[in-house]
Amino acid sequence: MNVIVDWWNRRFSDPQLVLLVLVLLAALLVVIFLGDMLAPAIAAVIIAFLLDGPTGRLRRAGVANTLAVTIVFVVFVAIAFVTFVLFLPLIVEQMTQLVSLLPSMVARLQEALLKLPEQYPEMVDQKAISDLIDGLRAELLDLGQRAVEFSVSGLTGLVTLVVYAILVPLMVFFFLKDKRRILHWLGGFLPAKRKLVDQVWDEAVARTGDYARGKVYEIIIVGVVSWAVYTAIGLEFAGLLAVMTGLSVIVPYIGAAVVTFPVAFVAFFQWGITSDFFVAVIAYLVLQALDGNLLAPLLFSEVVKLHPNAIILAILIFGGIWGFWGVFFAIPLATLAHAVVKAWKDHAEKLPEEGVSQEV
Repeated sequence: MNVIVDWWNRRFSDPQLVLLVLVLLAALLVVIFLGDMLAPAIAAVIIAFLLDGPTGRLRRAGVANTLAVTIVFVVFVAIAFVTFVLFLPLIVEQMTQLVSLLPSMVARLQEALLKLPEQYPEMVDQKAISDLIDGLRAELLDLGQRAVEFSVSGLTGLVTLVVYAILVPLMVFFFLKDKRRILHWLGGFLPAKRKLVDQVWDEAVARTGDYARGKVYEIIIVGVVSWAVYTAIGLEFAGLLAVMTGLSVIVPYIGAAVVTFPVAFVAFFQWGITSDFFVAVIAYLVLQALDGNLLAPLLFSEVVKLHPNAIILAILIFGGIWGFWGVFFAIPLATLAHAVVKAWKDHAEKLPEEGVSQEV
């Protein structure tokens, strides 16, 4: 018991550590209880965070702050507009076509699966194939129900999208323009002596900012190259599959494994078990290998120093807590946790030395 009491006194006797814990706890409570209401503001903060890099580079080049913010903001709005007007309808159209073809695709897959026990009676069990087919039917039925629910709630979703399309860009502009004033205002609620909080903030912002911007570049590069490759080999739904391949890099290891199935599924439906099918699957695996072994190391060489097991655990933990968004921000959150633990340990280790020096 004395060991626990000594550890508690040593760790939490310092006001800097207590302040750090309180700030993190307050931020966590705000996200948990006010996350839905503040969703537009959170989205705007994230986008402004991503755009802060190019804005800062323009400022360092001598461009006035307002002009730098305006240039970056206009470019961002133009890219978003082109994406939604030109590419989003294409992706929605391909997704609609794919959903309409799912019953025939599943039927063809079912037909191929039913032949396996006849071809390989010693390796494939008939009951296992039947259970697998029943599972596929259940998933297809569930997908149809979700589609109906989505269409019923489409009007509400459209209204929400319009609200986001108006509010989020406005908030992004003002977050970029008045960043220092906003941070100064928020800092007014904290004690003047907050060295540890500032240390964690600076390290987390630097690492997560570089990571987030690098991840956006990675998604774009992988998506464009995937679209070019899928189009070149004649794979159907190339745009939709390219978007899925690009987004798969958000979740390391797991995303690449998950997206393998739709690519292989579409290739099987289009060509069957032929050489073209294997070309499509191998092309996807090569794309993921090049991303993992060439592109990602170039973009994130010194940004995220986390062990692969730590990344997987972060995805499992934060995904379990916050669902999709927890998975989406798993690595930045893990980086923040790493920065907190590092700063905590470094600060706590200095406390006995400072105490001894003061006594002497």
